[in-house]
Amino acid sequence: MVTAQALSQLDQEEFVAALDGLYEHSPWVAQRAWHARPFASRAQLFETLCGVLREASGKELMKLVRAHPELAGKSAVRGELTEESTREQAGARLDACTPEEFERLQQLNAAYQEKFGFPFIIAVRGLDRAQIIAQFSARLHNDTETEFREALRQIERIAALRLEERVTA
Repeated sequence: MVTAQALSQLDQEEFVAALDGLYEHSPWVAQRAWHARPFASRAQLFETLCGVLREASGKELMKLVRAHPELAGKSAVRGELTEESTREQAGARLDACTPEEFERLQQLNAAYQEKFGFPFIIAVRGLDRAQIIAQFSARLHNDTETEFREALRQIERIAALRLEERVTA
């Protein structure tokens, strides 16, 4: 754990490395936030990170959303998830799906990708497989704009949880 003040003292490369993984394969978020130093608290740092996303272009946001892995998808099977995603999916026991659950997740992943053009994103911490599958099924009924906004909300939640693990209040 590090303080926001200590992060503020780092050069940009060190700062980005310290926050690596908050946003899946998207170091540009931390790179841009670095310019707003110093940070007095984790909350201020998080608000700055969220501000970077609010100012990002639609193309950048879509790239961020598409950088996320499918739940219990091909990347997970091949062991290609980031350390953070691996830990979070295992915490929700997505690595212990029954064959029926695994098949259902594969069907949902395919249907979601076909409808929206990006992967389903949910902060899985605190949810079990049944809750995740239920939310996955329900969100398939959203329109694309609603679902894109929800994906970004979930990305913020994931980043907040990851930040809490690294930076003291």
